Formats: sequence, C-alpha cells, structure tokens
Amino acid sequence: MEDLKSKLKAQIIEALNLQDTKPEDIDDNAPLFGEGLGLDSIDSLELMVLLERQYHIKVEDPREGRKILQSVQSMADFIQSKQPA
Repeated sequence: MEDLKSKLKAQIIEALNLQDTKPEDIDDNAPLFGEGLGLDSIDSLELMVLLERQYHIKVEDPREGRKILQSVQSMADFIQSKQPA
C-alpha cells in the first residue's frame, strides 16, 4: 500500500503539473481539495483521467468520485479495492 501511495503522489504531481511539490510534501490523509493541496474541479477531472489511464478504473458516479478523491489514502484504498485478488 505504501508503494501505491508513493506512486500516486508522483502521478498526481505529474498529471497536475505541481512544479513546486514533492511526493513527501503530500500527506496521505490531507484533503486534496480546498485547504489541503488546494485542487479545484478541473483538477478532479484530471485525476479521474489518471485513474482511468493508469489503473483502468472508470468512475461513473460524481458522488462516488468526490469520496474517492478526498485524499491520497482514499484513492489508494479505492484502487486496491478494484484490483483482482
């Protein structure tokens, strides 16, 4: 799980072009939107594309997407839950 979270942080930084951010700057449980990392709705679309391209997971329900994209931890939990056992 730690490897997945580290990989996700690097992918988020690259996908959103967060030039002054390093993976270690992102807390696993910090909110990605609002007061946490400060992402916005356009960023959420980019993160949905990242999930689809990198992990072959398509999120159809926007309410589910809001829960999934709360933090790096919630994204990792969701990705792990969709992986074959």
